[in-house]
Amino acid sequence: MAAAPKIFGIVLAGGEGKRLMPLTADRAKPAVPFGGGYRLIDFALSNLINSGLRQIVVLTQYKSHSLDRHVSQTWRLSGMLGAYVASVPAQQRLGKRWFSGSADAILQSLNLLRDEKPDIVVVVGADHVYRMDFSQMIRAHIEARAGVTVAAIRQPISLADQFGIIELDPKDPTRIAAFREKPKDAVGLADSPGEVLASMGNYVFDADVLIDAVQRDGSRADSNHDMGGDIVPDFVSRGEAAVYDLNRNDVPGATDRDRYYWRDVGTIESFFEAHQDLISALPVFNLYNQDWPIYSQQLNSPPAKFVRDGKNAVGTAIDSIVSLGCVVSGGHLERVVLGPWVTIESGAQVTDAVVFERVAIGANATVRRAILDKDVVVAPGASVGVDHEADRLRGFTVTESGITVVGKGVHVD
Repeated sequence: MAAAPKIFGIVLAGGEGKRLMPLTADRAKPAVPFGGGYRLIDFALSNLINSGLRQIVVLTQYKSHSLDRHVSQTWRLSGMLGAYVASVPAQQRLGKRWFSGSADAILQSLNLLRDEKPDIVVVVGADHVYRMDFSQMIRAHIEARAGVTVAAIRQPISLADQFGIIELDPKDPTRIAAFREKPKDAVGLADSPGEVLASMGNYVFDADVLIDAVQRDGSRADSNHDMGGDIVPDFVSRGEAAVYDLNRNDVPGATDRDRYYWRDVGTIESFFEAHQDLISALPVFNLYNQDWPIYSQQLNSPPAKFVRDGKNAVGTAIDSIVSLGCVVSGGHLERVVLGPWVTIESGAQVTDAVVFERVAIGANATVRRAILDKDVVVAPGASVGVDHEADRLRGFTVTESGITVVGKGVHVD
């Protein structure tokens, strides 16, 4: 009986996240809080851990302090010999330069693979919200006998120009015939003409093949040194790239409503909409799946509390998530996600909002369709999201769809 292959996980977490500004002004994109008590990176790491991987590195670069701290405090695999989740910054092993792309990040970190000598390497992004059992994708990769297997999710053909699109070989639908970036003339799938296969940014490689690919790419002056833009197309051109349709993935505890959920939360709009997916009675993405949990740091905090104010008004919340340590005193929440230790004072009205850790919203304040970063203070009677022109004059970001974003530590009068 053949020995089980040794699997190594790489999480690409060096993204700057410009489209999420100002939420990424002081932190890397994978460190952005999500869903009350999580960080974006927790979804990738939880999927890998739940899939049985026990040696995982997180390659970091941009403003990585809070990300490095979160990984070191949260992701300790105690009691497992040889098991670890380790944050690895750019080490400049190949010269005095930073990572110039995701493939270059792996090239500059090949010492990690040479030390562990894995058979297979799973490479994933750090800023998508989803559940996936990678052990099933690894088995499919081994059966396909391909150099790389690319995870893909079905998307409406009308959204093809927003993704890297995979076109299948008509003679062998497990193989990738073409990999096109944001095409405007995409062709639908043979079994579903209204859909296309979009790359999820997750890959499984044979380890020796990955090492050879990033080394060859590193010698090319015309490359952007990107996994999706350069490495995968090179495999496709040689007929060595397979596809893994997420429809084949069966995650324990998944419901029909959230079984194939995947969100790229790279913009303020998609980040906001992903939070709205969490809060309905039958959520589009279910955080309460105990068979495939999303792990994060467990804060030493008291439970959330809803109390009456001095006028005997009761704090209320409808279709909302309220994290540990929060106190809602006579205020009203509707379609809101509160991070830890948020306080809502008497008469405050908060609707359609994402509120990060330790925000204070004063008495009779109004917050509508907004994202408030950590430590924001909304003064009594002040408003956010009510008058967009006033928001802009105060230096807040207001998106085209009318979402107001207030940066970390701002005092709103």
